[in-house]
Formats: sequence, C-alpha cells, structure tokens
Amino acid sequence: MSRLLAGGKSRSARPAVVSYLQSSGALASAALSQLVTFAILARALGPTEFGLFVQISAVATVAVQLCGLGASDCLLRRISREPGLYADLLGHNLCLIGATGAVLVVGGVAALSGWLRLSSGSSVDTATLVLLLLGNVVLVRVILLVETAFLALGRLHAANRAVIGFALARMATAALACQAFRVSTLSEWALWQCAGNLLYAAIGAAWLRPLGRPRFAILREELKPGILFSSQFVMRAVRANVDLLAIGLFAPLATVGSYGVARRIVDSSYLAIDALNRLLYPRLARESRDGLHLALPVAKRALVAALGLGLATWLALFLLAPELPVLFGRQYPELSFFVRCLSGTIVLVGAWAAAIDLLGASGRQDARAWVLNGANLSGSVLIAAATWLAAPLGTFIALYLIEGAIVAAAWLVLLRLAQRSRVQAEARRAL
Repeated sequence: MSRLLAGGKSRSARPAVVSYLQSSGALASAALSQLVTFAILARALGPTEFGLFVQISAVATVAVQLCGLGASDCLLRRISREPGLYADLLGHNLCLIGATGAVLVVGGVAALSGWLRLSSGSSVDTATLVLLLLGNVVLVRVILLVETAFLALGRLHAANRAVIGFALARMATAALACQAFRVSTLSEWALWQCAGNLLYAAIGAAWLRPLGRPRFAILREELKPGILFSSQFVMRAVRANVDLLAIGLFAPLATVGSYGVARRIVDSSYLAIDALNRLLYPRLARESRDGLHLALPVAKRALVAALGLGLATWLALFLLAPELPVLFGRQYPELSFFVRCLSGTIVLVGAWAAAIDLLGASGRQDARAWVLNGANLSGSVLIAAATWLAAPLGTFIALYLIEGAIVAAAWLVLLRLAQRSRVQAEARRAL
C-alpha cells in the first residue's frame, strides 16, 4: 500500500500510509454513521413507509448523478493540475447544479407520483416528494462538491472533515427526528432531512468561502467531458437501482425494505476501495499527463491492493451478516440472506476500479463511458429480466455477470490504449 501511494519512494511511504488510513477512516466513519441512520429510519418508519423511502431514494440516487452534468470531474482533474482555475471551475459547477437541479426536482416529482401508484399502489403527496428530491439530489450534490474541491486542492484533512461531518449530521438529524420528536411517517422525515441537508450545505459553503469566490459562468469546453463522466455514474446508478424498482413490482414493501437495507450495507462496504481511489485519482491525473502508459504501473499496483481490500471486506460482511437484524430490527428477516448474496460483488468492483479510474484521470472519458455505459445499460435490461423471471436469485446472478463483464472490458480497453500511448510516445522521441 505504501509503495502504491508513495510511488516507491521509501522516504514518503509513511505519509502515504497515514493519508490512506485517514481517508479510509473518514469513509469508514461515514459508512458506519449512514448504517446507523438507516437503522434508525428502518425502525421508526416501519417496513411499509421505509419501503417507500427506499424506492424514492433509488430514484434520487440516479438523479444526483445527473445533477451538475458531471462537472465535479473537471473540478478534481483540472485543479489538481492547475489550482489557479479554482474560481472558474467552482462557478461552472454551481451554475450547472442549479440549472439541472431545478429540472430534476420537477421531473422527478412527476415520474415518482406515477411510479409509486403503479408499483406499490401507494401515493406520496407532492410536498413530500419535492422535499425528498431537493434534499437528496440538489443539496447532496452541493455537499459533495465541498469534498471534491478540498480533494482537488490537496486538502485531505478538510475533505475528510466534510465527509465525516455530513455523515454525523445525517445521523444526528435522524436520531433527533425519530427518537426525540417521534417522527414515524415519510412526510415528517422528508421535512427533517431536507432541513438538515440545507443546514450542512450552508456550513460547507462557509468552509469554502476563504478559498475564493466562484466566477459564475459555464465553461463550454467542459460540457462534453462532464456529460460523458456523468453518464457513466447515471448508468451505474440506474443499473444499481433497477433491481430495487423491479423487486418493488413483484414483492411486498417489507421485502423491498430488507433488500434496500442490504444494498445500502454492501454499497457502504465499498469504502475501503473508495478510500484508495479518492487518493489515487489526482495522482493518476498527474502521472498520465504526458501519456496514459506512464500511469499504468500505478494502476497495476492499485489492482493488487484493491483486490486484497475487497476480499477482506467480503469475508467480514459474510461473517457478520447473521447479526444485522439485531441492529435493523427483526421485521427484516431476509436481511442476512440478501447481504451474504450481494457481498461478493465487492471483490469484482475492486478488480475494475483502478482501470476505470486511470481511463478517467487520463482524460479518456470516451473509453471509460463506453465500458461503463455499455455494461450498465445492457446490465439494467438483464437485471430487470432476471428479476422478473426468478427474483431474487436471478437478480444476484445478473449482478455478478455484469460486474465480471466490467472487469474484463475495463482492463482490455486500458491495456490497448496504454500500448497505443507507448507507441505514440516512442514515435515522438524518434522525430
């Protein structure tokens, strides 16, 4: 791990390891806080109301990836190379978040109103949907922007503070609402959640203020790379949530709630790999500046580290799964089974993460989009069909097939582009 982050220089090994531990510690704290938050909500709202919340959250997860049209990538990628662009890129992000956020809230309310009546026969009032989408899409995207800005500027401590602070704020909001004020309905929780996220977004803005005021203008040259970047996460979010929406058509809301909790647990368990990636991405951007092939050795070392982290996480989840109903409540009896079935996907995510990150950090968003969008688009169809034919076993099989396909495609594309980059560099030197 130290060799990976320090580039093989022993004198910098200790700071690199410390940085990784701080990064993983921040994400671990955030993940744990999120699970506690989910446990509080699962108990307070009950299986039916919580099942509705899970379905709405699935749509919000897709929408938050669209919000801002992927402008966070240029913030991280370009500022890590040219810090003087901070004001322009921050303003570019805020403009796009505001414009796309308004469209997503209005469109999301209309889409969810019809979908919930179709899938569960339940209806949620418009005010509740507006609050849930505003809080979980627009405000969350603004809060995530704070972390990205600090990472781009190399301020890891501040980025970690932003991550941990947001997780603790959400947990405190849930505890205060559900335990002190006895919130027990989705409409009540929507108001509390939106207010909590609004307060934390204001705190994040205060943290960024000393770094300089944004210059509000849309940078047209960054629109296409941003859309390509955003499309990858949108398609992954669609694929990652289509199972929740499809199961909602064929299973009771209590089962949707159990599956939703299991998915949140497994998604939160990617933290060990995410902690590595959030440190690795700026370095890959710098290493690949003069050619993608120059960063390939770092990506290969990252593969080994990510696989080790993924295996350790899978084993921990598999062993701890039977104890989870104690935390979330006995009204979710299928939770342990779902977690054990889903936990192995973490290893496969670790296998493709470094390859995908290098494609993005080197500016090859087109190739990265081709791999992720192709796999996730076809995967969404596969998951929907498998869920319809044989839920939940078919759903699990489809998930593993998709992750395996991404591993193969990502590394094949990366190695081919690295070879092309090496040949081009040799041709330039020969001139």
